[in-house]
Amino acid sequence: MKQFLLVFVGGGIGSVLRFVIGKYLNSASTGIPYGTFAANILGSLLIGIILGLAMKNNTLSENQILFLATGFCGGFTTFSTFAYENHVFLKSGDFMSFAIYTIATFVLGFMAVFGGMYLVKS
Repeated sequence: MKQFLLVFVGGGIGSVLRFVIGKYLNSASTGIPYGTFAANILGSLLIGIILGLAMKNNTLSENQILFLATGFCGGFTTFSTFAYENHVFLKSGDFMSFAIYTIATFVLGFMAVFGGMYLVKS
């Protein structure tokens, strides 16, 4: 039961923070979802750091990993919003924004995970 609570609280905190970032960074005038993009890339960096620390000399406990990686990062990052925003780009015929947003999110997301793991490796 404790593990469920850790994931629940971590996810709630991550979701609220993602909401705040989206509220202030997503652009209603251009339709560009800077907030979602920032949350996904930052969340990728954080999960790389968290799991890198966990692998390095067992620095984090299983409960800390559940709270931070599964809960917080799971609530903070959002694939469903990313997918919806891409749907909006495609529906409006904005294929360039769709391509840039999709490619940049995947490439920078992967780089952020690897970068986070690299930061804690040394």
